[in-house]
Parts: sequence; C-alpha cells; structure tokens
Amino acid sequence: MTITDTLDRPLRDLRISVTDRCNFRCIYCMPREMFGADHPFLKRDQILTFEEITRLARIFVSHGVRKIRLTGGEPLVRHDLPLLVSMLAGISPDLDLTLTTNGSLLAKQAQALKDAGLKRVSVSLDSLDDAVFKVMNDVDFPAKKVIEGMDAAAKAGLGPIKVNMVVKRGLNESSILPMARFFRGKGYILRFIEYMDVGHTNGWRMDDVVSAAEIIKMINAEMPLEPLDPNYQGEVAERWKYNDGSGEIGVVASVTQAFCRDCNRARLSAEGALYTCLFAVKGHDLRGLLRGGAADAEISQAITRIWGRRSDRYSELRSDNTINLPKVEMSHIGG
Repeated sequence: MTITDTLDRPLRDLRISVTDRCNFRCIYCMPREMFGADHPFLKRDQILTFEEITRLARIFVSHGVRKIRLTGGEPLVRHDLPLLVSMLAGISPDLDLTLTTNGSLLAKQAQALKDAGLKRVSVSLDSLDDAVFKVMNDVDFPAKKVIEGMDAAAKAGLGPIKVNMVVKRGLNESSILPMARFFRGKGYILRFIEYMDVGHTNGWRMDDVVSAAEIIKMINAEMPLEPLDPNYQGEVAERWKYNDGSGEIGVVASVTQAFCRDCNRARLSAEGALYTCLFAVKGHDLRGLLRGGAADAEISQAITRIWGRRSDRYSELRSDNTINLPKVEMSHIGG
C-alpha cells in the first residue's frame, strides 16, 4: 500500500546506511578533526544485522518503495556486503537495488556484487588531480584507484556508472572541466553536487557553494549542452546532454534550486533509525521495534505513521537559523 506525507509525496526511495564507518575522511562529510581515532563509532551489536535490514526493507517495499540504495559511511567496509545484496535482491525482481561508494574497495568486489543482484553503482570522485583529491579525501588515496573501481564495475555490468563530484569553492572547482572531459570520453554519467550543509561538523558556508548554474555555464562554454527531461518524478539530478550526443551530465542543486516538493526518499541509519530528510535533526527508532518482538504489522503501522506526518522541506526553508541546527551527519545516514 502506497503511503504519502502531508505534502502528498509518496515513499518510493529508501537509502540504507549499512555502517557509520569509512576509510576516507572527506572534508565535507567526515572531517578528521571531528572523526578521529577517539570517535565513538557504533558497536557491532548496535548495528542492524542483514536479517533485520532485509525484514525492514521488505516492509518498506510493501509501502511502495521501488528503489533501495546501500550507503554508509562506506558500505564496502561492511563485511560480506554481497550477502546482504543477495538477500535484498530476493525481495522483488523489480526492485532497483543500487549502491553508493567511494570506490576504494570496488575493484575487488564489483563482480561479486553484480552476481549477488546489485544493479548499479554511483562512485564518489572529487577530482582527477591527486593533489586536490588527496586534500578532499584526507587519506592520501589516488584518483586512479577509484577509476579502477569504476572500470571494474562497468566490466561487471553495474552500469550505467554514475560519478558524484562534490564541488567546494576554493578547493576543486578547477577540476570541473577536466572531470567533464574525462568522463565524457569514458561514457560515465558525471554528476556535480553543490556543497551542502549536511550535519554540523563540516564548517559549511554559503560562500563555499559553487552553484549548479555556474557549473553548467562553465561546461556549456566549451562543450555545448542542452537540458534533458528527468528519468522519473523525484529525480534529484537535473540532467543535461552534450549537443553532439556524446553523453550526459547531471547537477544536484539542493542549495540553490531546492527540489523538496518532489522528494520521495527515506533514510535508514546503520543502527535502525528512520530519517525522513537528509537534513533531519532526529530519527525514529525502528530497531527497538525489531528487537522488542514487534510483528511486521506493528512496524508497518509505525512507518506509515512516521511518513504520514512528514512535512520536511529543509532546502526550501534554509536560513541562518537552520544552518546551525545539530543535524545528523551525512556519514551516519548516507547522501
């Protein structure tokens, strides 16, 4: 049964964080000074088991979810992730099962993920220039290793490959055109993401945002573009194609061009909290229901109640007052 929120938005997309840990320390997501060696990451028994995740996913699918994206942290640091993929793939053959990763471990796992039933991957890469990229990821990881992961995923059939580039002014805007040129040639779909005020530890300032309009103008001046229609209602990326037919790019403009009115995404954190917005301050505990002996019908009613009361539209309301709210970190609930 499809459920809708107070703004008549259906629940279609579920992002599942399988871990709050990551082997990168990207400055816009898990800055090292806040996520150091003494950071209190979740303990193993606090994290949902694969069986618990699958049980919840099945209930969400019964409410109209058609796409599940596995996120983190970095999902591929979770042991035996292909097993979870196979369990989720067994829910429905029509389920669009995808994964977002930093790509560092993808080359070794791409074929196993495909064999398990994963359909597509999105890979984060913020620059081809290692000097720039290493500043962004803060673990001295080279871009070529991420690209090797993408290529392994493409070879395994996990396509079309989407590449996510977060753009922060003063750091990597000079990488926009080199990235566009490179991935246009490879046939991968590059998506530029405005630097967002997710969480409250990344020191976000509006001055650091390179707008989607600026990015499109920059690329269009060298490689002419024309707009494309969205693939589906609620798609977050605004699509553009190269005039010569050599591929497409996307821009995610949640800061300068809010798309809250079409948002149909829920997020499940690694410890089983349901969040109804990327910029949420608090979640709703589903793990307690799972481990407290609740029947599926009771969990289903809880999800219906939570989503039915949803009125989130943070990006449309963003102000000086909201920017400093103690929002949940992106590393905790995925992007």
